[in-house]
Amino acid sequence: MVTVQDAVDKLLVVAGNGTYPAYLVTGARAAGVRHITVLGLRGSTARSTAALADETAWFGIGNVRAILNWAAEQGFTHGILAGGITPLALFRTRFDDLARSWLNELPVKNAHTIFGRIAAALEQLGIRVLPASCYMDDHIPGAGVLTRRAPDERENRDIAFGHQVARDIGGLDIGQTLVVKDGMILAVEAFEGTNKAIRRGGKLGGKGAVVVKVAKAGHDMRFDIPVLGEKTISVLRKAGVSALAYQAGRLVMLERQKVIAAANALNLAVVGLDSGLPPAPLRP
Repeated sequence: MVTVQDAVDKLLVVAGNGTYPAYLVTGARAAGVRHITVLGLRGSTARSTAALADETAWFGIGNVRAILNWAAEQGFTHGILAGGITPLALFRTRFDDLARSWLNELPVKNAHTIFGRIAAALEQLGIRVLPASCYMDDHIPGAGVLTRRAPDERENRDIAFGHQVARDIGGLDIGQTLVVKDGMILAVEAFEGTNKAIRRGGKLGGKGAVVVKVAKAGHDMRFDIPVLGEKTISVLRKAGVSALAYQAGRLVMLERQKVIAAANALNLAVVGLDSGLPPAPLRP
């Protein structure tokens, strides 16, 4: 049911790559959002995502000043940052003077500091930046085993250990993914991203490793919410991973039925953990 509180007049979706932004636009439309504008990033945003919006404005990733000047004139009430940006863009993009000054001012550069700076700039324009989980009702799984096979005793031990370690290091803002086998930490996600961290762990440990994906306590769900999709399962297969665990209510699973079917075909166990932490918000 859509309530007055749920209703959003003008929503800006800053769309990165992948299918996430498209699902978010579709969910926002179903929830009664009246007008949706996609801010498309050249080389990242899919044309199919742009086609779902009422209108689209295209900018280069590094044209921060032009983006903010444009956004200030549009009268948006709310905004969402959705989809990923290739990490190498930080090294290969030609940034404008404003973006360069931001990067120079940040002593630590990670998703929270960089996207946090963008979110702060949008909110200075009167645009309330919503959690990236909003309107993703059908894509945030809960606790329990999703696949035909549950983790076995050894995998459960590694999952429990990996979950605790991942939560302990979460405050360092290094990454969200950890690879474990037989009580040994094989890989912790860093700047390379989830998929490369999984491949790295798989090379070290061989078949039978488990992957744990978490969001730290106090994680800012406005950006960088953990995400997995069918491509993740392909990466897990190539790395020889046998089980995947995530925090219930705190991860976006794109194309859930395809993910589960692909996992079942590989005899891969997928389980949602009750972390005791608050679930990601689904509405403003």
